[in-house]
Amino acid sequence: MTAAPVRRPIATVVLLTNPAAGSGHADRAAARAAARLRERGIQVSTVAGSDPQDAARLAREAVGDGVDALVVAGGDGMIALALQALTGSDVALGVIPAGTGNDHAREYGLPLKDPEAAADVVADGNVLTVDVGRIDAADGTVRHFGSVLAAGFDSLVSDRANRLTWPRGRMRYNLAMLVELAGLRPLDFRLVLADGTVVREQLTLAAVGNTRSYGGGMAICPGADHADGLLDVTLVRAMPRRTLVRFFPTVFRGTHVRRSEVATYRTASLRIESAGINAYADGDRVGPLPAEVRVLPGALGILVPA
Repeated sequence: MTAAPVRRPIATVVLLTNPAAGSGHADRAAARAAARLRERGIQVSTVAGSDPQDAARLAREAVGDGVDALVVAGGDGMIALALQALTGSDVALGVIPAGTGNDHAREYGLPLKDPEAAADVVADGNVLTVDVGRIDAADGTVRHFGSVLAAGFDSLVSDRANRLTWPRGRMRYNLAMLVELAGLRPLDFRLVLADGTVVREQLTLAAVGNTRSYGGGMAICPGADHADGLLDVTLVRAMPRRTLVRFFPTVFRGTHVRRSEVATYRTASLRIESAGINAYADGDRVGPLPAEVRVLPGALGILVPA
């Protein structure tokens, strides 16, 4: 059972944005949040990354400076950058939701579309201790993640979308999905769980969840608990295109796990293998499979509503 948040004084924060993301939406949200935090008597340093690498550097510097909280204004990608610096530290994560998916914000009940209310959550100082996932990919990449690791059909769609130069925005992803759906094929997966269980299946996709949702509210791991010291694994077996099209709406409701095409497991660690498949986590590419994945219990403090 998830423990209650613990009150912690918040006097100094670094507020991190990437103004190039979201057509400036995160930058505007950050300005409103910073004003509210200062009204609440908090010392705020605002920093903006010029690109993901620069934002990651700024996050590391903030943690090294020992501020009370690193607050990010943005979506799940910005949170993922912050997690690389925050995991295992005593600095709390604050979130001003300003992304497209906002799956972390949904998980922790953070105010959406209200930067002042989100800033009040930071100022109130209620810190919840939660787990973080860790991925060791085949190419040597090590990445911490807060929500869901995905591999299979959805990572193939993301791979293709990243290669496309047209159209822009969400339509590029939609086009990539249509192309991958047309070429849908069973994918050979092998997973080894912490207890030695070996799973060999032809899958459409595999998801490993520290939290319940990804992709803007798709409850792919509806039973996941962000503080139980375990990862939830959802395996969607290979299915025909027509069945898959009818299947996806059930993921938003979390009812897909009742279907015969779905298998679920719970484990503290696993090895996941599938030739030619990349792993994505918190919406971003991590690296190629095989990958070793494990949970880091209680590795993050996040500021949440009381």
